[in-house]
Amino acid sequence: MNDRLTELLIELVDTPSVTGDESAICDLLHQRLGGNRIGNSLVVGSPDDRPMVLLVGHTDTVPPQGQGRARIADGRLHGLGSTDMKSGVAVVVDLLETADIKSYNPVGIFYAGEEGPSDTDELEMVLDELPWLRDAFCSFVLEPSDLEVQAGCNGVANADVTFVGVSAHSSRPWLGENAITKAGRWMSEMHVRKPQPVTIDGLEFVEVMSVTTATGGLASNIIPPSFTLNLNYRFPPNRTPAEAEAILLEAAQGADRVEVTDIAPAGPVELAHPLVARLVDATGRPPKGKQGWTDVARLAARGIPAVNYGPGEVVLAHKPEESVRLSDLVEVRRVIEELLR
Repeated sequence: MNDRLTELLIELVDTPSVTGDESAICDLLHQRLGGNRIGNSLVVGSPDDRPMVLLVGHTDTVPPQGQGRARIADGRLHGLGSTDMKSGVAVVVDLLETADIKSYNPVGIFYAGEEGPSDTDELEMVLDELPWLRDAFCSFVLEPSDLEVQAGCNGVANADVTFVGVSAHSSRPWLGENAITKAGRWMSEMHVRKPQPVTIDGLEFVEVMSVTTATGGLASNIIPPSFTLNLNYRFPPNRTPAEAEAILLEAAQGADRVEVTDIAPAGPVELAHPLVARLVDATGRPPKGKQGWTDVARLAARGIPAVNYGPGEVVLAHKPEESVRLSDLVEVRRVIEELLR
């Protein structure tokens, strides 16, 4: 176990940074590393004559679900953001501070807003402010990846799906139309909708749609005049955002109103890149497709080859019992240092 990495991760986990409130953790990293601060994001490094490799991690977390301060038990560190993705941030910080890397130019990007809506993700602003980042040879996004290279990523789209009724007194429901029960047949169809596996360059991605939120009703004695649900669509890298939007609208055609509120493209599979191929070999594990959306898509859209590789188990992301094996941090740090050295 690396005591330095453990102490760093404890400090990061114990610095709250829910999406929209990342100033304190950016202050912490800026004071420690220096670098170029942009909003609540930080870039550490500058171009030189070596091939540039971006080491990328978001600093924000989802809202807490009862987690307390960081604690260690059975070789794991428990706490909000421990696996998604402050463990990856800790590895990047330690590499920048202590690694002996000569063949490549490592540049760290620590950015805010990844867990929120696409248009508040500060990586976009960072790439706009520092155009030299787009000359990078490759980039590693240190999202939790089960110690394997996870290439590409699913795109994500959200839509407000609204059913419209007519309000009335609940003692005389026949004088109105219940918008919530009107949506029942459509919701039942969504409930039994099956995931669709898709294979791209030998890697499996799963196309899924889910209802994730629902809002409706005025009072306990009023027939609800409207009912709005969020429909979340995860689409594979072989679909464009325009194709994904058309599929989303078709799936919601039984509703009275549909508004696509957010869409982010999928990330391409980059296994043919020479540094990625070497990274796959170095892990000793077969690569997989990334089911969740990550900023490999945003980097790829700027012409920067990118893959996911970081400490942590994907099944624990966003869960109350989130934790990370401390040995994962040591392994990922070792692999990246040896690869770049």
